[in-house]
Amino acid sequence: MNNDLNSIGLNKKPSDTTVVVAMSGGVDSSTVAGIMKKEGYKVIGITLKLYDDGKNVASSKQCCSGQDIMDAKRVANKLGIKHKILYYQSKFRQGVIDSFIDSYLNGETPIPCVQCNQTVKFKDLFEVSKELKADAMITGHYVKSIISGNETKMYRGIDESRDQSYFLFNTTQDQLNYLRFPLGGMLKNETREIAKQLELNVADKPDSQDICFVPNGDYASVINKFRPESLKKGNIKDLEGKVIGVHDGIINFTIGQRKGIKVSDKDPLYVIKINPDKNEIIVGPKNKLGKKIISLNNLNLLANRGEFDENIFVKVRSTGKLLDAKIEFKDKNKADVNLKISEDGISPGQACVFYKKDELGYKVLGGGWINS
Repeated sequence: MNNDLNSIGLNKKPSDTTVVVAMSGGVDSSTVAGIMKKEGYKVIGITLKLYDDGKNVASSKQCCSGQDIMDAKRVANKLGIKHKILYYQSKFRQGVIDSFIDSYLNGETPIPCVQCNQTVKFKDLFEVSKELKADAMITGHYVKSIISGNETKMYRGIDESRDQSYFLFNTTQDQLNYLRFPLGGMLKNETREIAKQLELNVADKPDSQDICFVPNGDYASVINKFRPESLKKGNIKDLEGKVIGVHDGIINFTIGQRKGIKVSDKDPLYVIKINPDKNEIIVGPKNKLGKKIISLNNLNLLANRGEFDENIFVKVRSTGKLLDAKIEFKDKNKADVNLKISEDGISPGQACVFYKKDELGYKVLGGGWINS
């Protein structure tokens, strides 16, 4: 190991190194800012205002609310670091909210946090950091970044209950080389303890749980607000094509859902498929939910294709477990994932993220968007 490297792997003294910390106002990013300041780096905190949070939206369960912006400002003042607020409501609406709505109307189950990282946080904030001549951008994500040669590799965080690598699969190699994730080797309780030692007022702040622009998890109300014409009644059909009920709008359903179907049968019914062109949902028994082959598009690879010659692991939902799989590439941007054991409730619009285990942990190889 080069002893001249600082704690973020750069050949500079911390006092000569400028870092931008993406500060959401939560305990994780605030602690990262505190760690960087304590180690002697020149720290610039940046907080993004992404949406207009009315009184019915902002809550302690959501990130990036007005309260969070004030919390980030207070932390920056406590640490004595520069702090900027960037107003990105228009970009967020176009790149994340509109995409979220379109995805649901297409019968998909979107992941707006991935879109936010891809289109705002790691794209626009990356460019701003460069304009500020920062040497690196730091975030509070629970993933590990390990420098290998001239490239940075991303690994799952050691706290598996907090690992956020699934949401970062679309990060480019150039972005990874510039990013640092100091919390990847920590447990959440360790982060809170450091925040207390730094006397940060957010040390005991609850974690955000809901999608930031969706009050109380009610995504249908958000879609109805922006696209009121989207709530159209349609048919509920069984697997044979027989109409067995009526739904109030396909935006109320996702693959694998049982609640809200309101159709009686001898066995519980689940949403098997959503046909947006016909405004209909197809339901059936639970044993029809399983899939062993998943089609992906819009791949983002963070490894050479040679690393896929052997079986790897995949994750098909943020809260899911790692699944044994073999990847079959179709072309530059498409692939089929062959699962060793079938998995229930796989939905278009979700991500399928690739992992490979080595002596350092589970390395992220990239991923793609589930098409079918």
